[in-house]
Amino acid sequence: MINMEERAKRAAESRTEQMYVVRARYLNSAGRLFGGDLMAWIDETGAMTARRHCNAYVTTVAVDSLHFTKAVHLRESVVLIGTVTHVGGTSMEVRVDSYTEDLDGKRERVNRAYLVYVAMKDDRPVRVPRLIVETEEERAEWEAGEKREKLRKERRRQGY
Repeated sequence: MINMEERAKRAAESRTEQMYVVRARYLNSAGRLFGGDLMAWIDETGAMTARRHCNAYVTTVAVDSLHFTKAVHLRESVVLIGTVTHVGGTSMEVRVDSYTEDLDGKRERVNRAYLVYVAMKDDRPVRVPRLIVETEEERAEWEAGEKREKLRKERRRQGY
């Protein structure tokens, strides 16, 4: 049997794509997609991505800033793509990009978020597979993930 500490996975192995259609029940009082619903979709996509990477249940530890760059309206399709960008001992950082997609398949980014998950078994953190960094984009994400991890630790130290 393979020891999980020795196992490594490529980002492509856990990449997750989910799609939603904005219905009336998802609209806020301004007639746009309620940000809380998009946030839930982002967390769900991120969690599924993390689960695929570690083959374990996960719990959300942190969500970096969410910046909505485009309104989403009734009947629009929303595509969310999750990718593991950085791993620690028991934690994983996942980037989730959210897009609107028109009927021709053209996508416009609505949001980018980084989330941190911890792999769990029997209510205890467990080791996660290492991440194989293959491309320059993945290397840049890994290095940026190292910086984000330091910032998160500093913010925790400061009480945020």
